[in-house]
Amino acid sequence: MAGRMVLGSAALSGLVRPASGPESTDPHRMLPVPPELAGLLPQRGLRRGSTVAVGGGHPGHQGSTSLMLALLAEASRAGSWCAVVGVPALGAVAAAELGIALDRLALVPHPGPEWATVVAALIDGVDVVVAAVPGTVSASVTSRLAARARQRGSVLVPYGRWVGADLTLQVLRGRWEGLDQGRGRLRRREMTISARGRGAAVRPKEIRVWMPGDRKTRVGELVPTAASAVRQPPLSVVRT
Repeated sequence: MAGRMVLGSAALSGLVRPASGPESTDPHRMLPVPPELAGLLPQRGLRRGSTVAVGGGHPGHQGSTSLMLALLAEASRAGSWCAVVGVPALGAVAAAELGIALDRLALVPHPGPEWATVVAALIDGVDVVVAAVPGTVSASVTSRLAARARQRGSVLVPYGRWVGADLTLQVLRGRWEGLDQGRGRLRRREMTISARGRGAAVRPKEIRVWMPGDRKTRVGELVPTAASAVRQPPLSVVRT
Protein backbone atom coordinates (compact mmCIF):
# COMPACT_ATOMS: atom_id res chain seq x y z
CA MET A 1 0.00 0.00 0.00
CA ALA A 2 1.39 3.42 -0.93
CA GLY A 3 1.52 5.24 2.35
CA ARG A 4 -0.16 4.10 5.54
CA MET A 5 -3.76 5.26 5.79
CA VAL A 6 -4.86 5.83 9.37
CA LEU A 7 -8.64 5.89 9.70
CA GLY A 8 -9.47 5.58 13.38
CA SER A 9 -8.19 6.02 16.90
CA ALA A 10 -7.32 2.34 17.24
CA ALA A 11 -5.16 2.44 14.14
CA LEU A 12 -3.61 5.68 15.33
CA SER A 13 -2.62 4.20 18.68
CA GLY A 14 -0.93 1.34 16.86
CA LEU A 15 1.11 3.73 14.76
CA VAL A 16 2.19 6.19 17.44
CA ARG A 17 5.33 4.83 19.04
CA PRO A 18 8.97 5.91 19.02
CA ALA A 19 9.40 5.80 15.26
CA SER A 20 13.16 6.33 15.41
CA GLY A 21 15.97 5.11 17.57
CA PRO A 22 17.12 7.07 20.64
CA GLU A 23 20.04 8.58 18.75
CA SER A 24 17.73 10.16 16.16
CA THR A 25 15.44 11.82 18.72
CA ASP A 26 18.22 14.09 19.97
CA PRO A 27 16.47 17.50 20.17
CA HIS A 28 19.54 19.17 18.68
CA ARG A 29 19.61 16.93 15.60
CA MET A 30 18.56 18.51 12.33
CA LEU A 31 16.30 16.72 9.87
CA PRO A 32 17.49 17.23 6.28
CA VAL A 33 15.57 19.13 3.61
CA PRO A 34 16.16 19.25 -0.16
CA PRO A 35 19.14 21.46 -1.09
CA GLU A 36 16.75 23.73 -2.98
CA LEU A 37 15.04 24.68 0.30
CA ALA A 38 17.97 24.64 2.74
CA GLY A 39 18.70 28.34 2.27
CA LEU A 40 15.29 29.24 3.70
CA LEU A 41 15.94 27.60 7.06
CA PRO A 42 18.16 29.22 9.72
CA GLN A 43 20.17 26.02 10.22
CA ARG A 44 19.62 24.62 6.71
CA GLY A 45 17.38 21.87 8.04
CA LEU A 46 14.29 21.15 10.16
CA ARG A 47 15.24 21.61 13.81
CA ARG A 48 13.60 19.07 16.07
CA GLY A 49 11.10 20.70 18.39
CA SER A 50 10.38 23.57 16.03
CA THR A 51 7.13 24.69 14.39
CA VAL A 52 7.45 25.47 10.66
CA ALA A 53 4.21 26.66 9.08
CA VAL A 54 3.54 26.35 5.36
CA GLY A 55 1.27 28.90 3.73
CA GLY A 56 -0.33 32.00 5.13
CA GLY A 57 -3.85 31.22 3.98
CA HIS A 58 -5.76 28.21 2.74
CA PRO A 59 -3.93 24.90 2.17
CA GLY A 60 -3.31 24.21 -1.49
CA HIS A 61 -3.06 27.90 -2.38
CA GLN A 62 -0.38 28.86 -4.93
CA GLY A 63 1.61 25.64 -4.83
CA SER A 64 1.79 25.30 -1.05
CA THR A 65 1.00 21.56 -1.36
CA SER A 66 4.18 21.01 -3.39
CA LEU A 67 6.17 23.03 -0.86
CA MET A 68 4.75 21.07 2.06
CA LEU A 69 5.57 17.72 0.43
CA ALA A 70 9.04 18.87 -0.55
CA LEU A 71 9.81 19.64 3.11
CA LEU A 72 9.16 15.99 3.99
CA ALA A 73 11.14 14.36 1.20
CA GLU A 74 14.72 14.28 2.51
CA ALA A 75 13.71 13.51 6.09
CA SER A 76 11.60 10.53 5.05
CA ARG A 77 14.34 9.16 2.81
CA ALA A 78 16.82 9.53 5.68
CA GLY A 79 14.64 7.29 7.86
CA SER A 80 12.23 9.65 9.62
CA TRP A 81 8.52 8.92 9.88
CA CYS A 82 6.16 11.61 8.59
CA ALA A 83 2.42 12.08 9.02
CA VAL A 84 -0.07 14.29 7.18
CA VAL A 85 -3.33 15.11 8.94
CA GLY A 86 -6.46 16.55 7.36
CA VAL A 87 -5.50 16.60 3.66
CA PRO A 88 -7.90 14.07 2.07
CA ALA A 89 -6.99 15.10 -1.48
CA LEU A 90 -3.30 14.27 -0.98
CA GLY A 91 -2.22 11.65 -3.50
CA ALA A 92 0.52 9.08 -2.95
CA VAL A 93 1.70 9.54 -6.53
CA ALA A 94 2.35 13.23 -5.99
CA ALA A 95 4.16 12.47 -2.73
CA ALA A 96 6.36 9.87 -4.40
CA GLU A 97 7.18 12.19 -7.30
CA LEU A 98 8.55 14.73 -4.83
CA GLY A 99 10.74 12.07 -3.24
CA ILE A 100 8.82 11.02 -0.11
CA ALA A 101 9.44 7.46 1.07
CA LEU A 102 5.88 6.13 1.12
CA ASP A 103 6.69 3.31 3.53
CA ARG A 104 7.36 5.95 6.19
CA LEU A 105 4.36 8.17 5.46
CA ALA A 106 1.16 8.01 7.53
CA LEU A 107 -2.01 9.67 6.26
CA VAL A 108 -4.91 10.74 8.47
CA PRO A 109 -7.28 12.23 5.87
CA HIS A 110 -10.25 12.81 8.20
CA PRO A 111 -9.19 13.44 11.82
CA GLY A 112 -12.72 14.38 12.84
CA PRO A 113 -13.72 16.82 15.58
CA GLU A 114 -10.78 15.80 17.81
CA TRP A 115 -8.24 17.30 15.41
CA ALA A 116 -5.97 18.67 18.15
CA THR A 117 -5.97 15.33 20.00
CA VAL A 118 -4.99 13.45 16.85
CA VAL A 119 -2.17 15.89 16.08
CA ALA A 120 -0.91 15.72 19.68
CA ALA A 121 -0.88 11.91 19.60
CA LEU A 122 1.13 11.87 16.39
CA ILE A 123 3.62 14.40 17.78
CA ASP A 124 4.37 11.85 20.52
CA GLY A 125 5.74 9.28 18.08
CA VAL A 126 6.29 10.71 14.61
CA ASP A 127 9.27 12.79 13.53
CA VAL A 128 7.46 15.30 11.26
CA VAL A 129 3.73 16.01 11.61
CA VAL A 130 1.94 18.07 8.95
CA ALA A 131 -1.43 19.30 10.21
CA ALA A 132 -3.87 21.09 7.90
CA VAL A 133 -5.32 23.87 10.03
CA PRO A 134 -9.13 23.56 10.25
CA GLY A 135 -10.17 27.20 10.05
CA THR A 136 -9.38 29.27 13.12
CA VAL A 137 -7.47 27.53 15.90
CA SER A 138 -7.32 29.15 19.33
CA ALA A 139 -4.06 30.49 20.69
CA SER A 140 -4.22 28.04 23.59
CA VAL A 141 -4.33 25.07 21.19
CA THR A 142 -1.49 26.35 19.00
CA SER A 143 0.66 27.01 22.08
CA ARG A 144 -0.08 23.59 23.53
CA LEU A 145 0.79 21.74 20.31
CA ALA A 146 3.97 23.77 19.79
CA ALA A 147 5.05 23.04 23.37
CA ARG A 148 4.39 19.33 22.87
CA ALA A 149 6.53 19.32 19.72
CA ARG A 150 9.37 20.96 21.67
CA GLN A 151 9.11 18.40 24.44
CA ARG A 152 8.95 15.39 22.12
CA GLY A 153 11.55 16.54 19.60
CA SER A 154 9.08 16.37 16.73
CA VAL A 155 8.77 18.94 13.94
CA LEU A 156 5.25 20.39 13.72
CA VAL A 157 4.31 21.68 10.26
CA PRO A 158 0.98 23.54 10.40
CA TYR A 159 -0.47 23.69 6.89
CA GLY A 160 -2.39 26.95 6.69
CA ARG A 161 -2.64 30.07 8.82
CA TRP A 162 -0.83 29.65 12.14
CA VAL A 163 0.12 32.38 14.62
CA GLY A 164 3.35 32.01 16.56
CA ALA A 165 5.31 29.61 14.34
CA ASP A 166 9.11 29.67 14.59
CA LEU A 167 9.18 30.01 10.79
CA THR A 168 6.49 30.56 8.16
CA LEU A 169 7.10 29.58 4.53
CA GLN A 170 4.78 30.91 1.83
CA VAL A 171 4.66 30.62 -1.94
CA LEU A 172 4.43 34.15 -3.29
CA ARG A 173 4.13 33.42 -7.00
CA GLY A 174 4.91 30.79 -9.58
CA ARG A 175 4.96 29.92 -13.24
CA TRP A 176 4.80 26.62 -15.10
CA GLU A 177 7.27 25.41 -17.70
CA GLY A 178 6.49 23.00 -20.50
CA LEU A 179 3.91 24.74 -22.68
CA ASP A 180 5.27 26.16 -25.94
CA GLN A 181 2.87 28.43 -27.82
CA GLY A 182 -0.05 26.76 -26.08
CA ARG A 183 1.08 23.18 -26.71
CA GLY A 184 3.01 20.59 -24.71
CA ARG A 185 2.88 19.26 -21.16
CA LEU A 186 3.38 21.00 -17.83
CA ARG A 187 6.65 19.62 -16.49
CA ARG A 188 7.79 21.74 -13.58
CA ARG A 189 6.98 24.96 -11.80
CA GLU A 190 9.20 27.85 -10.80
CA MET A 191 8.10 29.21 -7.44
CA THR A 192 9.20 32.17 -5.35
CA ILE A 193 9.06 31.21 -1.67
CA SER A 194 9.39 33.54 1.30
CA ALA A 195 10.50 32.73 4.83
CA ARG A 196 9.73 34.84 7.90
CA GLY A 197 10.17 33.91 11.51
CA ARG A 198 11.58 34.58 14.92
CA GLY A 199 15.04 34.47 16.45
CA ALA A 200 17.62 33.37 13.89
CA ALA A 201 14.91 33.54 11.20
CA VAL A 202 13.80 37.10 11.92
CA ARG A 203 15.47 38.41 8.76
CA PRO A 204 13.10 37.63 5.85
CA LYS A 205 14.37 35.61 2.91
CA GLU A 206 13.15 34.66 -0.56
CA ILE A 207 14.28 31.99 -3.00
CA ARG A 208 13.28 30.99 -6.49
CA VAL A 209 13.16 27.24 -6.95
CA TRP A 210 11.94 24.68 -9.47
CA MET A 211 9.54 21.95 -8.32
CA PRO A 212 9.84 19.09 -8.87
CA GLY A 213 13.59 19.63 -8.68
CA ASP A 214 16.05 17.93 -10.99
CA ARG A 215 19.77 17.87 -11.68
CA LYS A 216 19.46 21.13 -13.62
CA THR A 217 17.66 22.97 -10.85
CA ARG A 218 18.98 26.45 -10.15
CA VAL A 219 18.33 28.15 -6.85
CA GLY A 220 18.73 31.89 -6.42
CA GLU A 221 18.51 33.29 -2.88
CA LEU A 222 17.37 36.82 -2.10
CA VAL A 223 17.87 38.34 1.34
CA PRO A 224 15.98 41.67 1.54
CA THR A 225 15.98 43.68 4.75
CA ALA A 226 13.15 45.70 6.21
CA ALA A 227 15.21 48.88 5.96
CA SER A 228 16.13 48.38 2.33
CA ALA A 229 13.88 49.75 -0.38
CA VAL A 230 15.89 48.05 -3.14
CA ARG A 231 15.79 44.31 -3.67
CA GLN A 232 19.26 42.83 -3.52
CA PRO A 233 20.47 40.58 -6.35
CA PRO A 234 20.75 36.82 -5.82
CA LEU A 235 23.56 35.98 -3.44
CA SER A 236 24.29 32.62 -5.03
CA VAL A 237 23.22 30.25 -7.74
CA VAL A 238 23.52 26.57 -6.89
CA ARG A 239 23.26 23.66 -9.30
CA THR A 240 22.07 20.41 -7.80
